[in-house]
Amino acid sequence: MNKVNTKATMRWAVVGSPSLPEAVRGRFLSKYGRRITKEGDILVTSQRFRDRGRNVADCLAKLRDMVAEVATAPKRRRPTAPGRAAKARRRKEKEAVSRRKQMRRKPASDD
Repeated sequence: MNKVNTKATMRWAVVGSPSLPEAVRGRFLSKYGRRITKEGDILVTSQRFRDRGRNVADCLAKLRDMVAEVATAPKRRRPTAPGRAAKARRRKEKEAVSRRKQMRRKPASDD
């Protein structure tokens, strides 16, 4: 049993940090909002390794990955319209259904 306490806990004030641009901070808060304390800090812990130095480096790497994940803005989706061929296929199918239903009708009486 490992009796040495090597767990590393890192606290970073996300809300008051001047190093984050406002847009990145907003995306960070929306993505990781559940992990942020009432004071506006995020806690990152690591106990993967048996020495504290590597756990501290692991905490920094985790935080770096979290910030890098929200650093670039997501691409805006541009709505697209159906193409000419898709419109033609749809129209052709509608005409086929219409003809099929017309064939089911009784012939018109010539009185």
